[in-house]
Parts: sequence; C-alpha cells; structure tokens
Amino acid sequence: MTAAEAPSGATGGRRRRQGRVLQLVGGLFLLGALAIAGWQAWELWGTGLTTNRVQADLRPAIEAKVATQQPASAPPAEEVVKVPGNAVAILVIPRMDLDMVVVEGTGTESLKKGPGHYSSTAYPWEDSGRVGIAGHRTTYGAPFWSLDELRPGDRITLETEYGIFDYAVTRTVITNPSGTLPSGRAS
Repeated sequence: MTAAEAPSGATGGRRRRQGRVLQLVGGLFLLGALAIAGWQAWELWGTGLTTNRVQADLRPAIEAKVATQQPASAPPAEEVVKVPGNAVAILVIPRMDLDMVVVEGTGTESLKKGPGHYSSTAYPWEDSGRVGIAGHRTTYGAPFWSLDELRPGDRITLETEYGIFDYAVTRTVITNPSGTLPSGRAS
C-alpha cells in the first residue's frame, strides 16, 4: 500500500459509518413520525370508538326511563344525586344529526362518555335557569363537531326521566374561553 492509497481507504470507511448513522437517524425519525401520526389518528378517530361503546351501554337504561315520571315529582336540583358519568338525558339535535346520551358532569372522564351536563346549571325539568351541556368538537365522538351549523329556530330536544323538553335556538354567540358572554349580549 502506498501513502496515497491509505487515506483513501480510511475516508471510505468513515463515509460508510456516516452513512449508517444517517440511515439509523432517518429510521428513528420515520418511526417517530409514525408514532405521532398514530397518536393523532387515535385522538381524532379512535377515541370515538370508545365513546360509541359507552354510549351504547348507557342508552338502554336511560331510554327505559324517558318520560316515566312527571316533572312535578322531580327532586330539586340541590337534592339530585350528581354522579359524574351517569346518564341524565338524551340530546337530539336534528340539524346536526346528533342523538347522544348526556352524562352528568364536565370532567375529563365524563366527557369521554359523551356530552356532559354542567352540574352547576339547571336541569331541563326545572322551571327556571339555563341548562348547560358541554361536549367535544374533535375527539370522543365529536358530538359538537357541527355546532356552528345551528340556526335560529332549530330544534333541540332533551329526553329525561321527568319528561321530554323541546327548545329552539334563538341565536348563537361566540364566547371567549372563560365562557362569559360578550358585553351587551345578556340573555
């Protein structure tokens, strides 16, 4: 081996090692991208599978109770046993093609089951107060995906043990993240 050939062989070995390192790093990046894509797919679509399963489990019991008692026999809100995740009503919004069981509570575990009733708001069978219901727009079945399609006059129905209650959309308002209505728009 001459002096001129020796550096060339060392350079070739270094290039091969660099090539292997780059292949390994590239492979790791691809695996990372696949993992992130898989996680996103689960969040957007897979969570809906679990919500649909829970909804199917909740529906028979609440359907059997719908309108079996008079609103006058309903306990006052402060006496209602509020168990997070228990079925409270069936929410039907034809414009959105929505028909889901509403559960008590708006915590993470409750909202994984479907739309959730804000425990601090009125129940449909009460004579006064607002009924508040929260739900996801992109995950866990995305019950409120098309909420922005509601128009004044659209029907919303809540079917409960104490009766079936129909509502009509009067207006839509976009609130800030705190949930407070914009000034001058009280209702």
